[in-house]
Amino acid sequence: LAGPSEVLVIADETANAEVVAADLIAQAEHDVVARAIVLSDNEKIIREIDSHVSQQVACLPEPNQSTAREALKQSFAVKCSSIEECIKISDDIAPEHLEIQTKDSVSVGSKCANYGGLFVGEHAAEVLGDYGAGPNHTLPTGGTGRYTGGLSVFNFLRIRTWMRIDNKNESQGMVDDSIRMARLEGLEGHARAAEARSNTSQPAYKKIEIG
Repeated sequence: LAGPSEVLVIADETANAEVVAADLIAQAEHDVVARAIVLSDNEKIIREIDSHVSQQVACLPEPNQSTAREALKQSFAVKCSSIEECIKISDDIAPEHLEIQTKDSVSVGSKCANYGGLFVGEHAAEVLGDYGAGPNHTLPTGGTGRYTGGLSVFNFLRIRTWMRIDNKNESQGMVDDSIRMARLEGLEGHARAAEARSNTSQPAYKKIEIG
């Protein structure tokens, strides 16, 4: 689920535009199909970030500069009505990397649900997550952060489940519940399979004597 690199920054008027721009370029230089996104409730900070991006990308060496310029063509900023709207749009996008650069970054970050990795505050640079701080570097992209997380040991395990019931009497409550739920689902065969193990219910099917 790890594809082209993505970063989304939620920024308000307190954000450091120069720092945000640097983080956008850090993702853009990865690949020509990388995406760098800014969501803000403040138009002035969006303009400042855009200005810094233009200045900084011009100073990148090649081939990084050409790669970043291509990636930035498909990157964008959105002026939102509020930080709450920024959060909603971010959750819809479910970015690989989500940076929160706002006045109350901890509170804003706690309201975000869908992302690969979360970086809270100006000092929590995504690049530090790549190289220094230790968070997972193999993260879901392309919106898959809505239903999965980063690579973990569980990706290399095969989970198997099993059940054993030694005391029939102690399982009677579970049997009765299963009968009711099966019939609510319209699965009569399921209900009868549970009834066959019941101490209290008479099976709905006719027993056949064999032998």
